[in-house]
Amino acid sequence: MIRVAVANQKGGVGKTTTAINLATALAAIGWKVLLIDLDPQGNASTGLGVNQASRELSSYDVLIGNAGVVESAVQTRVPRLELLPATMDLSGAEVELVSLEDRARRMERALDAVPAGRWDICLMDCPPSLGLLTVNGLVAARHLLVPLQCEFFALEGLSQLLQTVERIRLAFNPELQILGIALTMFDRRNKLSQQVADDVRACLGRAVFDTVVPRNVRLSEAPSHGLPALIYDLKCSGSEAYVHLARELMGRLPRQAEAA
Repeated sequence: MIRVAVANQKGGVGKTTTAINLATALAAIGWKVLLIDLDPQGNASTGLGVNQASRELSSYDVLIGNAGVVESAVQTRVPRLELLPATMDLSGAEVELVSLEDRARRMERALDAVPAGRWDICLMDCPPSLGLLTVNGLVAARHLLVPLQCEFFALEGLSQLLQTVERIRLAFNPELQILGIALTMFDRRNKLSQQVADDVRACLGRAVFDTVVPRNVRLSEAPSHGLPALIYDLKCSGSEAYVHLARELMGRLPRQAEAA
């Protein structure tokens, strides 16, 4: 199973929107996809229409060791896309994990126990912080996708994230590789967006995906309907961008689907 962490310690960069829509796009071409919601806010769970009553088991139970990944995952309205939902219990998990053995490897061990062939790919939506929940995601992953908002402050946080990735590599997970930087919330009317995009490409080169996700009202509306934007409005500019981004993503993964 391919494991990809979607992480950025800065909030509001389109991280959850990216995770949901990439997972949907991959499921649409036939991949069996697991999306893990590691954010206590549970936005990925809400955005896929999984209400609180359906979250009997969650990523909290998996991290604490009360349940396994397979029994905790729930089917979403998207065929072939399953979700390991989040609950507010996760907000206290940071404290509880401190006293547990191998606290940074709890999610890695849980995913190692998943039977081969159960899912083709696992995407982990990490919280907007560099705490133990995000560390668990980065240690469990083999690839990292970083959504980056096209604004000045986002650039400041990127260097901190890259330093954290290097520390994770040295201490826990030497296999962790940066899959790519996805530029999000791009506003063509704003010169700053283009300037930030140019600066990121100049600094990181081929690590930056060619596809740029624009600011789009339909992307913002979709979660309120409990649907990915690709289902809510496939023809909007935001959905089209995520389809292109999914194709690029597949091209960088170690295993490609025939439909690519």
